[in-house]
Amino acid sequence: MKVLEKLSEFVSKWMALIVIVIAALALLMPASLSWVKTSWVNTLLGIVMFGMGLTLRASDFAEVFRRPKDVVIGAVCQFTLMPLLAFLLTKLFRLEPELAIGVILVGTCPGGTSSNVMTYLSGGDVALSVSMTSVSTLLAPLMTPLLTLLYAGQTVNVRVLAMFVSVIKVVLLPIVLGLIVNYFFRSLTERLVRVLPLLSATAIILIIAAVVSANAARLMRSGLLIVAVVICHNLLGYCTGYAAAKLTGMDLTKCRAISIEVGMQNSGLATSLAATHFAQYPLATIPGAVFSVWHNISGALLADFYKSQNRL
Repeated sequence: MKVLEKLSEFVSKWMALIVIVIAALALLMPASLSWVKTSWVNTLLGIVMFGMGLTLRASDFAEVFRRPKDVVIGAVCQFTLMPLLAFLLTKLFRLEPELAIGVILVGTCPGGTSSNVMTYLSGGDVALSVSMTSVSTLLAPLMTPLLTLLYAGQTVNVRVLAMFVSVIKVVLLPIVLGLIVNYFFRSLTERLVRVLPLLSATAIILIIAAVVSANAARLMRSGLLIVAVVICHNLLGYCTGYAAAKLTGMDLTKCRAISIEVGMQNSGLATSLAATHFAQYPLATIPGAVFSVWHNISGALLADFYKSQNRL
């Protein structure tokens, strides 16, 4: 267990670099990672969500009731800013439907689990970040399909009910299972939590490897455009999230939490939904994979920037 804990610490520390290396390998030498199948994506995402469930306790949800205003503002920001930004960027960059649906899916998904770590590193309000991630994830089965229909329904066929069921299966059920295991086997999960970063990171890395290697040729043709859109989407999410929190009178730590939570999406879910429901558009899976690579880099840089402001 000690070896696994050390390995978990190493992976957590160097996650951004590992993701870049794997993504580059998948792009430049796709055959080396072709053994990682895109059909694994849903299972891998379920593993990540199960790990999230193992880390949650009733006290995390109690926080929602102790400070409902903060959490509601955060949730509203999450499901208004990122979907709208995604839609506007698809129009600004004149993306073809195949890419546009992938970008919109990233925008309509809930906050990513790594946002909690980045908020901690930034000196932000971790309790608010955890509450926002939990609430947006619980709302995702309803909000993600409906927002996707709103912003992409005129371009592609959006099967709302099928997407609802998918989010339930790959997100909510694993989280609930993790909560149950955590409740009944607390002593076991307290030991497992130390190596969960390794499990989650491995699953995320395999998702990226599967999607990028399977679409390497297409990505090479339109990669710069996708990267540009993803970077704009992510950075605008940070900025508008911070601005919205500031305008509603929140203090510095809350502004940081909402900024990071809004900007960092559950891009694994976006990739899963694209592969499952928009298989006729192969490039739709790429924005989620690129976002997974980029937001780990930008999130770490932003957390370091926010933290440096404390020393000024």
